[in-house]
Amino acid sequence: MTDNNIEIKERRMKFAGHDVTDLADRYGTPLYLMDEARIRENCRRYTDCLDIMPEGSMILYAGKACCFKDMYRIITEEGMGADVVSSGELFTALSAGFDPSKLFFHGNGKTDTDLECAVNEGIGYIVCDNEDELYALSAVASYCRKTQKILLRLTPGIDPHTHKKIRTGGIDSKFGSLICDGTAERLAVAASHMDGVELCGFHCHIGSQIFDAQPFVDAAEIMSEFCAGLYRNHGIKTKILDLGGGFGVPYTDSDPELDVRSTVRSIVDEVKRRFGDVALPAIMLEPGRSIVADAGMTLYTAGSTKSIPGYKNYVSVDGGMTDNPRYALYGSKYRVFLANRAGEKADFRCDVVGRCCESGDIIQPDVLLPEPKRGDLIAVCTTGAYNYSMASNYNRIPRPPVVMLKGGKPTLAVRRETVDDLTALDM
Repeated sequence: MTDNNIEIKERRMKFAGHDVTDLADRYGTPLYLMDEARIRENCRRYTDCLDIMPEGSMILYAGKACCFKDMYRIITEEGMGADVVSSGELFTALSAGFDPSKLFFHGNGKTDTDLECAVNEGIGYIVCDNEDELYALSAVASYCRKTQKILLRLTPGIDPHTHKKIRTGGIDSKFGSLICDGTAERLAVAASHMDGVELCGFHCHIGSQIFDAQPFVDAAEIMSEFCAGLYRNHGIKTKILDLGGGFGVPYTDSDPELDVRSTVRSIVDEVKRRFGDVALPAIMLEPGRSIVADAGMTLYTAGSTKSIPGYKNYVSVDGGMTDNPRYALYGSKYRVFLANRAGEKADFRCDVVGRCCESGDIIQPDVLLPEPKRGDLIAVCTTGAYNYSMASNYNRIPRPPVVMLKGGKPTLAVRRETVDDLTALDM
């Protein structure tokens, strides 16, 4: 079996050309693996679309999907910008030498400290989520004697038919200001005359794991109509139209795959159509998951196998919801393999579960594997997004390391936490 960066041959599994059993022996488990070549390939699926986008357009990596210093090295080298959603993500990008002028600061709950930090660090754009934040930023920037470039986050009222916990563009969303009730227009006019800020454009994000181009096109239509109308009615020019991310990633064989270039072309065509004779803005897109998801794999060591006759089988691993909470949060699906016996018949149906003291600590239910033995190696695929970035120390479990696979050489990108790290902040 060969699946792009995954190869199974003679009972051995390779990921990005590396034998995963050898990597587990060297670095221990749980272990996050990241395929640098795949990350770069995914970046270029988007940056190659810049030739069909308006002048000044840029692809922004959504750092919340997977944020550590080495990621920003890659993103810099691929010529992309990035979005951040906290002072911590901002500091991580800056500590990696990322150009602050190519950073966009998102989030619905920025503190005054966040705003002051971003302004003083010379961040490119702050995406103001709501009216209260807009006025707070005006005050902070004025106090710092600076003028901060901003976008206003708007809510287009789109339902992309994805999981309810990752929909972000509906009318009742906690994010953004509504277009349909006039709030967005009122704030745009206010921002255009406000001290300390320079209104450069608008942003929306409708949700995640979207496989159909139409919701993106619908959002582009609504946002473009708003921007064109704002210019005609108030003379406010939109220099930047940031249409967010949310491009779906196949986690299982039954998931579809979104054609990125075709989708981007449809978005751009809709923007051009709706702006008409109004000057076209630069378009920003914010892929995150689709940059890193399939570039990641997590390795675990199998522990106990528990059989309940007539009910089910459980196979425990040495990690769980501390390093991958996505099943507990969203019921996320994954492909799972017994990596060190990958060529054997998979006829043992089981739930692969974690070690945390929660019944919901499940990596994946209803999996077919060769019956695992204690000490076997279990591989979970497509874990590059929202696994490391959402990891926790619940039950005082140290977080795994991240190993970046580049060519023939694995490199430790994030070291394994120790029990000393767990108590380092205790008084």
